[in-house]
Amino acid sequence: MARYSAFLGRRVEVHYRAGDILLPASGTFVADSGRSIFLEQSFLQRGQQRHFRWEIPYQYIVRLEEKPDEEGEGPANAKASGTSTEAKEQVSRAAASTSGSGGGSPAFLPLPNRPKTA
Repeated sequence: MARYSAFLGRRVEVHYRAGDILLPASGTFVADSGRSIFLEQSFLQRGQQRHFRWEIPYQYIVRLEEKPDEEGEGPANAKASGTSTEAKEQVSRAAASTSGSGGGSPAFLPLPNRPKTA
Protein backbone atom coordinates (compact mmCIF):
# COMPACT_ATOMS: atom_id res chain seq x y z
CA MET A 1 0.00 0.00 0.00
CA ALA A 2 1.37 3.43 -0.94
CA ARG A 3 1.97 5.36 2.27
CA TYR A 4 2.45 8.85 0.77
CA SER A 5 0.03 8.75 -2.21
CA ALA A 6 -1.93 11.73 -0.84
CA PHE A 7 0.95 13.99 -1.96
CA LEU A 8 0.81 12.98 -5.66
CA GLY A 9 1.17 15.98 -7.97
CA ARG A 10 1.98 18.41 -5.15
CA ARG A 11 5.17 20.35 -4.41
CA VAL A 12 6.86 18.82 -1.37
CA GLU A 13 10.04 19.10 0.65
CA VAL A 14 11.59 15.89 1.92
CA HIS A 15 14.38 15.54 4.45
CA TYR A 16 16.11 12.18 4.13
CA ARG A 17 19.13 10.40 5.55
CA ALA A 18 22.20 9.63 3.45
CA GLY A 19 24.56 7.94 5.88
CA ASP A 20 25.09 10.34 8.80
CA ILE A 21 23.93 13.36 6.79
CA LEU A 22 20.41 14.78 6.63
CA LEU A 23 19.67 16.13 3.13
CA PRO A 24 16.76 18.22 1.85
CA ALA A 25 15.08 17.63 -1.51
CA SER A 26 12.22 19.63 -2.95
CA GLY A 27 10.23 19.03 -6.08
CA THR A 28 6.97 17.67 -7.42
CA PHE A 29 5.84 14.38 -5.91
CA VAL A 30 5.35 12.22 -9.03
CA ALA A 31 5.10 8.61 -7.80
CA ASP A 32 4.85 6.30 -4.81
CA SER A 33 5.79 2.67 -5.43
CA GLY A 34 4.92 1.41 -1.96
CA ARG A 35 8.63 1.15 -1.09
CA SER A 36 10.01 4.45 -2.42
CA ILE A 37 8.82 7.90 -3.35
CA PHE A 38 9.83 9.78 -6.49
CA LEU A 39 10.34 13.53 -6.75
CA GLU A 40 10.93 15.43 -9.97
CA GLN A 41 12.36 18.89 -10.50
CA SER A 42 12.48 20.81 -13.79
CA PHE A 43 14.90 23.65 -14.41
CA LEU A 44 16.64 25.59 -17.17
CA GLN A 45 20.35 24.94 -17.68
CA ARG A 46 22.22 26.74 -20.45
CA GLY A 47 18.96 27.52 -22.18
CA GLN A 48 17.73 23.90 -22.18
CA GLN A 49 14.94 22.42 -20.10
CA ARG A 50 16.30 19.68 -17.77
CA HIS A 51 14.59 17.19 -15.47
CA PHE A 52 16.02 15.63 -12.33
CA ARG A 53 14.31 12.76 -10.52
CA TRP A 54 14.99 11.40 -7.06
CA GLU A 55 14.05 7.98 -5.73
CA ILE A 56 13.97 8.02 -1.94
CA PRO A 57 13.26 4.73 -0.13
CA TYR A 58 10.74 4.89 2.74
CA GLN A 59 13.29 3.89 5.40
CA TYR A 60 15.47 6.97 4.64
CA ILE A 61 12.64 9.54 4.89
CA VAL A 62 12.85 11.65 8.05
CA ARG A 63 10.25 14.33 7.22
CA LEU A 64 7.90 14.99 4.32
CA GLU A 65 5.85 18.18 4.10
CA GLU A 66 3.88 19.98 1.43
CA LYS A 67 5.54 23.15 0.17
CA PRO A 68 3.39 26.05 -1.08
CA ASP A 69 3.99 27.15 -4.66
CA GLU A 70 5.93 30.38 -5.07
CA GLU A 71 3.73 32.88 -6.90
CA GLY A 72 5.07 35.55 -9.21
CA GLU A 73 8.03 33.50 -10.39
CA GLY A 74 8.29 31.13 -13.31
CA PRO A 75 8.26 27.42 -12.43
CA ALA A 76 11.86 26.83 -13.49
CA ASN A 77 13.14 29.93 -11.67
CA ALA A 78 11.19 29.16 -8.50
CA LYS A 79 12.60 25.66 -8.24
CA ALA A 80 16.16 26.63 -9.07
CA SER A 81 16.17 29.59 -6.68
CA GLY A 82 14.69 27.49 -3.87
CA THR A 83 17.36 24.85 -4.28
CA SER A 84 20.22 27.36 -4.36
CA THR A 85 18.87 29.11 -1.25
CA GLU A 86 18.64 25.79 0.58
CA ALA A 87 22.17 24.90 -0.48
CA LYS A 88 23.53 28.26 0.72
CA GLU A 89 21.77 27.88 4.08
CA GLN A 90 23.07 24.33 4.48
CA VAL A 91 26.65 25.40 3.67
CA SER A 92 26.48 28.34 6.09
CA ARG A 93 25.11 26.08 8.87
CA ALA A 94 27.84 23.52 8.22
CA ALA A 95 30.54 26.21 8.27
CA ALA A 96 29.16 27.67 11.51
CA SER A 97 29.04 24.30 13.22
CA THR A 98 32.52 23.38 11.98
CA SER A 99 34.11 26.65 13.08
CA GLY A 100 32.31 26.54 16.44
CA SER A 101 33.57 23.06 17.33
CA GLY A 102 36.93 23.25 15.57
CA GLY A 103 38.87 24.39 18.63
CA GLY A 104 40.08 27.61 17.04
CA SER A 105 40.99 26.08 13.67
CA PRO A 106 39.46 27.61 10.53
CA ALA A 107 36.56 25.82 8.83
CA PHE A 108 38.36 25.73 5.46
CA LEU A 109 42.11 25.38 5.11
CA PRO A 110 43.66 27.32 2.24
CA LEU A 111 45.69 25.31 -0.23
CA PRO A 112 49.17 26.64 -0.95
CA ASN A 113 49.89 27.75 -4.51
CA ARG A 114 52.48 25.37 -5.86
CA PRO A 115 54.60 26.24 -8.89
CA LYS A 116 53.83 24.19 -11.99
CA THR A 117 56.54 21.80 -13.07
CA ALA A 118 57.11 20.84 -16.65
